[in-house]
Amino acid sequence: MKHIDITSTPIEEIISQSIAVLHAGGLVLFPTETTYGAGVDATNQEAVNRLLSYKSRREGKPLSIMVTDEEMAKQYVLINEQAHALYEQFLPGPVTVISKSLDSVDKNGQRIAQGVASEFGTLGVRIPDYDLMLAITQAFGRPITATSANASGQRRPYSVADILVGLSEKQKSLIDLVLDAGELPKNEPSTVIDTTLSTPVVLRTSDRVEHTQVSETKTGDRKVTTLFSRSEQETKEIAGRIVLKHWDDITETGLVIGLDGDLGMGKTIFTKGSAEFLKIEEIIKSPTYTYIEEYDFTRHQTSGKLYHLDMWKVESQAEFERLAIETLLGTNTVLIIEWFSQVAELIAPLLKNVPLVTVRFSQVGEDRKLEIIE
Repeated sequence: MKHIDITSTPIEEIISQSIAVLHAGGLVLFPTETTYGAGVDATNQEAVNRLLSYKSRREGKPLSIMVTDEEMAKQYVLINEQAHALYEQFLPGPVTVISKSLDSVDKNGQRIAQGVASEFGTLGVRIPDYDLMLAITQAFGRPITATSANASGQRRPYSVADILVGLSEKQKSLIDLVLDAGELPKNEPSTVIDTTLSTPVVLRTSDRVEHTQVSETKTGDRKVTTLFSRSEQETKEIAGRIVLKHWDDITETGLVIGLDGDLGMGKTIFTKGSAEFLKIEEIIKSPTYTYIEEYDFTRHQTSGKLYHLDMWKVESQAEFERLAIETLLGTNTVLIIEWFSQVAELIAPLLKNVPLVTVRFSQVGEDRKLEIIE
């Protein structure tokens, strides 16, 4: 592991050594305007595999890429009007904009390596407001991965010491070069905004960015995101992304998703999308008459249960108690409850330690409106 103090080293030397390491498939730790990042050549599969081994990447946490400007980004992602507006307003800056990955070769005949984009075929793009990293990316001529330098689950990396204290010896051995700027200001990580659905979705927020473009409000201490679905497939994609976003909750405590809306609004379609994400191949049946349908899932290394519940006919506490819902809650479980408002007050005492996401469906013109409360 080579260490460069960038406060006392000529910038030409920093750039030269950084590019040499990146061309050789090495891993570089570097400062940004948010936290320290970890970067490799995003078009080099062996280098990306090295980074994924370093990060011990968990489900639901894809990488992103660092580019110099929107024109460079267009080689790797499809930039729609939503994304363009965000580039214009916020970049360079502490924002990651997610777009559909093009999965095509760039002007150098390279393409983004597997494991960088998400399994939904989306790719996050960063243009940092940090001159050194823009200069290195410009000189390198290829995208560099942009992910925090800490190992998964460790403290935010505002100094090299923050990074190293949480690493195993094996992880340390994977680092080729450290660009040390000393202690960074305690800024939040970048805001992450997904522009691939009908409405931009904030996946991670920062107080440094005011989201004037994004339909997001607060109700009490919970966040409300309003989305519009133009098809059953888009409703399924929204469901899958909600499950992915809460994957850590699922594996640690379990997750409850409550669905409300008139008949035909897409509640069962949402459940089918969740099941597809969980790799369930069985046909999802409406539990209107059975109250509860149970499905086993195995996704990567995690096995668990999806319970699909319908509370339409539950009209009393006695009827609710007979369902013994408390026995369904637990690690590696997802409960999707249709007509959730029927039992919201009854189930609340059971959910003290289990995260709850509610989705309200309604019709707006030809679209489905989904109000997601987390």
